Amino acid sequence: MPNLASQLAELDAQKLLRKRRVVASSQGTQLLVDGKSYLSFCSNDYLGLANHPALTEALIRGAREYGLGAAASHLISGHMAPHDTLEIALAKFTGLPRALYFSSGYMANTGLIPALVNRGDGIFSDALNHACIIDGARLSRAEVNIYPHADMGALATLMEASNATRKLVVSDAVFSMDGDIAPVAELVALCERHDAWLLLDDAHGFGVLGANGRGVLEHLAIDSSNVIYMGTLGKAAGVSGAFVAGQLDVIEWLVQRARTYVFSTASPPALAVATLESLRIIARESWRRDHLRALATRLRDGLSGLRWTLLPSQTAIQPLIIGANEAALNVMVRLQEVGIWAPAIRPPTVPAGTARLRISLSAAHTVEDIDRLVGGLRSIAL
Repeated sequence: MPNLASQLAELDAQKLLRKRRVVASSQGTQLLVDGKSYLSFCSNDYLGLANHPALTEALIRGAREYGLGAAASHLISGHMAPHDTLEIALAKFTGLPRALYFSSGYMANTGLIPALVNRGDGIFSDALNHACIIDGARLSRAEVNIYPHADMGALATLMEASNATRKLVVSDAVFSMDGDIAPVAELVALCERHDAWLLLDDAHGFGVLGANGRGVLEHLAIDSSNVIYMGTLGKAAGVSGAFVAGQLDVIEWLVQRARTYVFSTASPPALAVATLESLRIIARESWRRDHLRALATRLRDGLSGLRWTLLPSQTAIQPLIIGANEAALNVMVRLQEVGIWAPAIRPPTVPAGTARLRISLSAAHTVEDIDRLVGGLRSIAL
């Protein structure tokens, strides 16, 4: 039997051993851990909807009407009325012809990429794409071409040199560790020129970007039939799951061939009922996005001049680069000592030498919360 103890010890020595902490409260800006309350800058609850009473009531209503489990895959008997209604609503919300509901963003990407491309095809993937994109590309058996982060010149060269039968460009829309927005207009132009699909993973932009929270396509006024759009529902939407939206034939092909959709039990229908309520709130309550932008500006102003580097992010993700793994962990621990939790992110999630605090802002945070974090970081930096 293989012995993993030495490898675990090596991770520990490199300050790369990850540990779970048990949260004993509902998700929000205050989290209860080991009997102590922390001001949290950890979660992806960007709009503060994870505890919204209207979503809770919708979930209860959905459970009472449709029960808990769907009890079968979508293609057997598990595709229930709330799932169908949600897919129609998501298509309308994103302005795309059709949408397909998945259990998670990871399942969406690892299902749709191998369904669209295979041997003889080409994938062109940003170097900083999320792990689920990387894994989906590996499963596809297509030729994978990695281009330097947001380098459109390098991508153009790779696409021009490719003889692939089908071409699929894949990019995060908002990069989860840097918080920057992909050059979507340039990506679309290249894909239209080369007759390629563009898969945009908007996990961290859906609900947050755009005047109505419809994501990066609305934010940048993008309209192209080459785009396949993936959004998650467990971040800004505050519930669970994910969806893929695009042209009718693309979505129908995924229904037939995306293995993570075809061979998985459908999500609980009550979650779909709650997500429908979330979409209504996202569209109606634009003040949440306005407040989030104001908090980001206050944080950036407050942290200016520190010896650490705050990356230039326009989004709810505000990465503070510390550098060494141990140094990042030490800053996290120092903040926890004063009741603030901002997670230290280390390799392999981020490149070596760029360990950071990934500060996640929520519309549920107050100005006073931001000032408290700024004060804590400034006292540590002295």
